[in-house]
Amino acid sequence: MEKIKVAVIGATGAVGQVCMWMLADHPWFEVAYITASAARINQEYAKTVHWLLPFEMPSSIKRTVIDEFNTDTMKQRGVKIVFSALPAEIAMEAEPLLRDQGFYVFSNASALRYDKDVPILIPETNLSTIDMIKMQGYPDRGFVITNSNCVTAGLAMAIAPLRVFGIKEINVCSYQSVSGAGYPGLSSFDITDNVIPYIAKEEEKIEKEIKKILSIDPIVYTYCVRVPVMFGHLEAVWLDFEQEVEPAQIIEAWENFKDCNELPSTPNNPVVYNPSNTFPQAKSAWWGTPKGMEVYTGRLKKKERKIGFVLLVNNLVKGSAGGSIQNAEAFVTRYGLIIN
Repeated sequence: MEKIKVAVIGATGAVGQVCMWMLADHPWFEVAYITASAARINQEYAKTVHWLLPFEMPSSIKRTVIDEFNTDTMKQRGVKIVFSALPAEIAMEAEPLLRDQGFYVFSNASALRYDKDVPILIPETNLSTIDMIKMQGYPDRGFVITNSNCVTAGLAMAIAPLRVFGIKEINVCSYQSVSGAGYPGLSSFDITDNVIPYIAKEEEKIEKEIKKILSIDPIVYTYCVRVPVMFGHLEAVWLDFEQEVEPAQIIEAWENFKDCNELPSTPNNPVVYNPSNTFPQAKSAWWGTPKGMEVYTGRLKKKERKIGFVLLVNNLVKGSAGGSIQNAEAFVTRYGLIIN
């Protein structure tokens, strides 16, 4: 089929790079327009980006020229879907503008995430909430669909299949990689041989988002810690349920969690459990097919009535850009692409 033309705005940052990498050979989408900071306009992508990913840049994107942000030019090139990898403060202005101009915006930013008519979408967990775009005026107008916070994405994936047991309390401590701070991010003097036990606004995002995404209302306790690892967020989780639950039931729920696998960016097994005491580790962040889209769980145990486990999510892929692309796939599958 003819591919759908898309734009990536904020294409040179860490999340933007993952968007470009995943879209380079996407079966449905074709990048027709990219933007970055004013200093990069009219430059070829490979000549201006500081490539952060742990593999070579796809050759098909190296000579893509960075454009000035202009909605008329985007329309002239046939763009309808926009992937936003903008910082929140810029997204707050740009994303409503794009929506008002009729674009379908799939955002990685938190700017509009808590608006009542904007879904925080993770297709495996809350696909029906995509219909909230009608509250924004779709199909007569554009819309914004957001990802969750990257820690929330991993947590939501791991506990979504456990909702059947009645989740009444969540305790989570995250150990978050430096790539989650963006680029250039933290000073090496701050993070080398160190951990930082506070990440601004992160804990509040998790506590708020997990309830909205999963339509549950547990007590949520969080700590977020920055650690000197490049990729992957590790999370130590304890859950208290309304009923008695055994570890074998948890494993069975994860193994049977296989929704939405018709989407190109959805793995056959979205949550992968391994019983090894040393699993998961941050070095597993780029495993799987597609790379970085699986959530890994391990260290499963029960103490009194509570269930504990450790999970790993690739913060740049499933937790950010890959989740955004998956959301666009879910939209195309559910609605088709309606162009007015």
